[in-house]
Amino acid sequence: MKPVTAVTYSMSIFNEIISPIRTVRLTRDREKDRKIVEKMLSQGDLVVCPEGTTCREPYLLRFSPLFADVTDEIVPVAINVKTSMFYGSTATGLKCLDPIFHFLNPSPIYFIKILDKLQDSETCMGCRRSQFQVANYVQSEIARTLGFECTSLTRKDKYMALAGNEGIVRTTKY
Repeated sequence: MKPVTAVTYSMSIFNEIISPIRTVRLTRDREKDRKIVEKMLSQGDLVVCPEGTTCREPYLLRFSPLFADVTDEIVPVAINVKTSMFYGSTATGLKCLDPIFHFLNPSPIYFIKILDKLQDSETCMGCRRSQFQVANYVQSEIARTLGFECTSLTRKDKYMALAGNEGIVRTTKY
């Protein structure tokens, strides 16, 4: 059985430690991140959560197209978590508390649907679609499955509106 790794952006060290699967931090530098993703793909299966997937409303932010640029083996997964009391994500404050608040919910509901693997004609490598077209297609399929709407807003737009910052978690001391 191949190992599974998740590549992440701006996840707290505490979240990385308690994650049920290995995590590898991305840098937001496209070329560095591309090399990291390619290396992880060569070692096993990879979970990529494109930026723009965490939203408290039924909308999807614009996806980062990096995943579409490095492989044609793409299996979208639609996930919706409904909570009754606390959000498990923060725009300001200590991100290390996110899992604690998430698990304080008395009855969270998880909807998970594994969609069909993209056909060659739906990928960059198989049909010469741009990585943006593929990312937009995956975003629209996940949104359709969840009953969400797609937006053209980015992760940076979201955090600037909610928190007045770019949403980057600092992992080193000042």
